[in-house]
Amino acid sequence: METLLKNLKVEINDKIYVKDPESSDLGKRIVKHSIEMIYELGFEQFTFKKLGNAIKSNESSIYRYFENKHKLLLYLTSWYWSWLEYQLVLQTMVISSPHAKLNKAVEILTQEVTQDSNFSHINEVILNKIVISEYSKSYLTKEVDKENKDGYFVIYKRLVMRLKNLIIAVNSNYKFPSSLSSMIIDGALHQHFLKEHFSGITDCNKKTTPTLYFLDLVEQLIIKNGKK
Repeated sequence: METLLKNLKVEINDKIYVKDPESSDLGKRIVKHSIEMIYELGFEQFTFKKLGNAIKSNESSIYRYFENKHKLLLYLTSWYWSWLEYQLVLQTMVISSPHAKLNKAVEILTQEVTQDSNFSHINEVILNKIVISEYSKSYLTKEVDKENKDGYFVIYKRLVMRLKNLIIAVNSNYKFPSSLSSMIIDGALHQHFLKEHFSGITDCNKKTTPTLYFLDLVEQLIIKNGKK
């Protein structure tokens, strides 16, 4: 598995970028430092001018890779979902039990992220925090329908479908597998956010993680009902 991860090339829709940032050292620096700056400043305060100053490069050089910061956010979130999908596929492919496979998938999609040493220019822990705080800004726009048609969200949607199929494999009679799948993936982001910022309106905390909550939800909705 470790060898496979080292050889992983995360594929992103080429309409999102002008030039593939993985193709050069400058592109990788843009990605690395943009993650750090968005995490530190927030997406609203982040600008290409500030990024250029941080990497000691002209602002115009960044535009050779990304048309605007919205496209950069789409790239970062797409990279994250692709990386997470790869984790899910690799870690569930050797599991034969549909029940165990579903639980493992839920665990992967809802747990706190740890650093992956296979990608030195991307800090997955910080990127996860950006996705938790900023992902909705990538699609809550007037252009969302066009961008969806252009395939900007295909990796995220593919991940939802993978989880949906695992749900069906456990309980084919469950009526809302797509809704539950997307709710688990998006809900995990929301619960992590609430745990950090609005602890009074969630039961999740240091002991009761979002993963425990969603595993219990799946057990109640899918697994127990599937045994009837």
